[in-house]
Amino acid sequence: MSFWVTLGGLLSLLLLGFIVYLASARRYQSAASVANAYDEWTEDGILEFYWGDHIHLGHYGSPPHHKDFIQAKADFVHEMARWGGLDVLPAGTTVLDVGCGIGGSSRLLAKDYGFAVTGITISPAQVKRAQQLTPAGLNARFQVDDAMALSFPDSSFDVVWSVEAGPHMPDKAVFAKELMRVLKPGGVLVVADWNQRDDRRRPLNFWEKPVMRQLLDQWSHPAFASIEGFAETLAATGLVQGAVVTADWTQATLPSWLDTIWQGIIRPQGWLRFGLAGFIKSLREVPTLLLMRLAFGAGLCRFGLFRAVRASR
Repeated sequence: MSFWVTLGGLLSLLLLGFIVYLASARRYQSAASVANAYDEWTEDGILEFYWGDHIHLGHYGSPPHHKDFIQAKADFVHEMARWGGLDVLPAGTTVLDVGCGIGGSSRLLAKDYGFAVTGITISPAQVKRAQQLTPAGLNARFQVDDAMALSFPDSSFDVVWSVEAGPHMPDKAVFAKELMRVLKPGGVLVVADWNQRDDRRRPLNFWEKPVMRQLLDQWSHPAFASIEGFAETLAATGLVQGAVVTADWTQATLPSWLDTIWQGIIRPQGWLRFGLAGFIKSLREVPTLLLMRLAFGAGLCRFGLFRAVRASR
């Protein structure tokens, strides 16, 4: 009898947790809802504790192999810089990091490549934390700005860099135009983003639609573009010289999702540091992380890289 009572209690808790998970989704409403979400994640410190200052996926090699969680994130920046041809650019190259988070990539680009980096994010809390983490003398500065309406004039930067910011953008055409607009003629755009499968070629099926809905709603995403679709959107700006180059890094980044959960298991000191509220907040992200792993592993989502050169005209 006690077994069935215990089982019933556990199932009731799971059902309650599932209801709370769905009810507490951080659905995209506006730029303000994205800013508020990142302000909260930054101010409580949990994301930084487990992910470090690189708030993006890691690169685990091709083929993927075991790697330190934080090192994989730094390696991602270097792999992306090499893929985009940025590693051969001279010191002093001006870079705009769109969606810079708390500045991990910006600082690495400034420190290891000698670039002059400006990081922008819509979150005031992220800007404040990025400034706190940046040592004096490093050529990296940060400011609040909206990627859908950048405050910089045309032809301001040699390089525009963006990692995992695109899913937060409600109008991909406006986003693409802004990225290309602020590049100098001959300048290079390098973007890495979460993308969905091109549903023009293969529509989402019965189980993929609700999974995609949660991937959007849980983390304030209005929509994912496909790799093919966003490449076309960049080309349609009329500001691209030659072809948009793309790559699929799904397999190289795939271990990040389960590795994120594993960090919470092997580093329980985070639960103690942030108390019961921090534990519950961390625990509620586990279903989304598992859904991300499912989506990227099953081909519903893909991790896309994009490189475009600004036309001279």
